[in-house]
Amino acid sequence: MLEAGEQNNLRHFSLRLDRLDATADYVVNVTRRNYPDLSIPYHSRWRHFGVGGRDRVALLDSALANASSAECARARIDLVVVSVLLDAGAGTDWQFEEPDCGGVYARSEGLAVASFHLFLSGALSCRESAKHIADAGGLEELNRDTFIGAFQVSEINPLVGVGGRVGLLNALGRTIRDKPDIFGHTLPRIGNLYDYFVERANGGSITARDMLLTVLDAFSTIWPGRIEIGGENLGDVWRHPVIHRDDASNGLVPLHKLSQWLTYSLVEPLEWAGIRVAGLDELTGLAEYRNGGLFIDLGVLELKHPSALNEVHDIDSELVVEWRALTVALLDRLAPLVRRRLGLDDEALPLAKILQGGTWSAGRRIGAHKRADGGPPIRVKSDGTVF
Repeated sequence: MLEAGEQNNLRHFSLRLDRLDATADYVVNVTRRNYPDLSIPYHSRWRHFGVGGRDRVALLDSALANASSAECARARIDLVVVSVLLDAGAGTDWQFEEPDCGGVYARSEGLAVASFHLFLSGALSCRESAKHIADAGGLEELNRDTFIGAFQVSEINPLVGVGGRVGLLNALGRTIRDKPDIFGHTLPRIGNLYDYFVERANGGSITARDMLLTVLDAFSTIWPGRIEIGGENLGDVWRHPVIHRDDASNGLVPLHKLSQWLTYSLVEPLEWAGIRVAGLDELTGLAEYRNGGLFIDLGVLELKHPSALNEVHDIDSELVVEWRALTVALLDRLAPLVRRRLGLDDEALPLAKILQGGTWSAGRRIGAHKRADGGPPIRVKSDGTVF
């Protein structure tokens, strides 16, 4: 896709790669503001659980005070998988008021805090004796009314894609039950992914690539049916006419935003439990609107038809697929420029930290500067399961 853009063979976007240097400067300035000592954590869902200066993970740890290290890892995986899968765009009109402390949060942070409290409430467990888990029965039984109550959804506080989110968690429950080799033969739960990874760790280490392959396999059946090859639902994979291959993947662009976000977010529970994750840079950047908005707002990507800014686009539209694919490719171009300016190599500053430092925050900052609602430059119609 990037090559087609460099040859000006794309229908919707022109590339201005001469503006990448200025974009790197902007990202570096944001990174230094966020992390003056350059001690940058991974880009993962765990960052959002600390919004507002409140250590919510400590609340979970307190609830698990008598649990083993392995059980703590399972519970953290239960929580983070659910929270990531609920992290598709919330829309600009929804917010969540946290019980007991009064903090009000929106967008990704709001979804994180709301999903944290949903998990802590025990609503995702079907076992009275085990409240802080997300098991097959609890996920299958979750209904719309419970979800709406937990996320404070109303006519004046609308959340995009409520039905899609509930359906996604129900499908997750069925998937867990249907894949006992991954999620356990008895009392299947998300957190049994921990045991699956432990069994496959080589010398106490597992690769990020193997983690992503597991995630893609384990959760393939939860996504709404879109494109299939050989009866396999491909999930976040879309068609674009400039992609040519001599096999069944002809015309297909794999992005897997939520699956990669989930893989990034599984790294820390494993590392906290003593398992090393290698090869983080084998994952790509995330094809979402903060990273993508950064490149549009700073002029690296120019719309050939500016009127598209006034429209709402389907997730499978050629324009959106083009935008998302270019975002992933441009993050790879931007990364070495950021590292050079910060004086760090790819081991000290993997892409997962550049995203955190980084491009996601920079995209949010420039978006808030450009638009009153802080939303993306291109509006995308979401069903709550992708973008």
